[in-house]
Amino acid sequence: MLVLPLLCAVALAAGLIDAIAGGGGLLTVPALLVALADPRLALGTNKGQAVFGSGASLLSFVRAGHVDKKRFWPTFLAAGLGSAAGARALLSARPEVLRPIVLVLLIGVAVFFAARGGRRPKAAPKPDAPPPAPKPWVIAERRPLATAVTIALVIGAYDGFFGPGTGTFLILLYTTVFGDDLTRATANAKVANFASNLTAMVSFALAGRIDFRLALPMAVAQAVGGVLGARAAVKGGEQLIRSAVLLVSLALAARLAYQILAGG
Repeated sequence: MLVLPLLCAVALAAGLIDAIAGGGGLLTVPALLVALADPRLALGTNKGQAVFGSGASLLSFVRAGHVDKKRFWPTFLAAGLGSAAGARALLSARPEVLRPIVLVLLIGVAVFFAARGGRRPKAAPKPDAPPPAPKPWVIAERRPLATAVTIALVIGAYDGFFGPGTGTFLILLYTTVFGDDLTRATANAKVANFASNLTAMVSFALAGRIDFRLALPMAVAQAVGGVLGARAAVKGGEQLIRSAVLLVSLALAARLAYQILAGG
């Protein structure tokens, strides 16, 4: 009886974190891997609840006018296509082979966050004369849509297969490749993130790999967290959030490793 309330609390925190800087899956995926024996069911259930958080935060960003309209549909469609391919690869894998792969990916993403030191590109301050935005890469200037589609396709495939860290990877790429400011990068990341979540959710649902008894209550919590995170002006708290995500992720990864070694 305690499992569902705990998972909902994790989903609420994940929606909040994911809307701010991405990485909410580092909480929900390990928690579901512990709660459910089949990793495909765990990852499918994660998509069943995550899509509501990414959708809610995307809607908030669209209403605020931060989403790049020219990139919207190309990246949305590309991310969906990549996610479908990633989800198909996941569903075709055997559970006993998949669990160690997921463990390695989970630890790898956690190490990535540790190496970043809990930081992401800083938002520009708001004096009378703000500093210029970072200059985009040459390839992004010459072929912006092709670059955006390539990024969305690759990251979408990763999200369909696994997922944690997707939003953060997109934010980092948009700030470095396109020179987007932090708010714009986060908003544009939600376009691809929502598309990949939606496509993966449909794929897993059709394959019967979503536990809706867990996914639907978690979805409500995830959506609330997504709205709160998108609207919040969080200052100085990301270091604490990232540290908490890292610690929880590594702790749950250790639990998953124990399950593998114990044969459960």
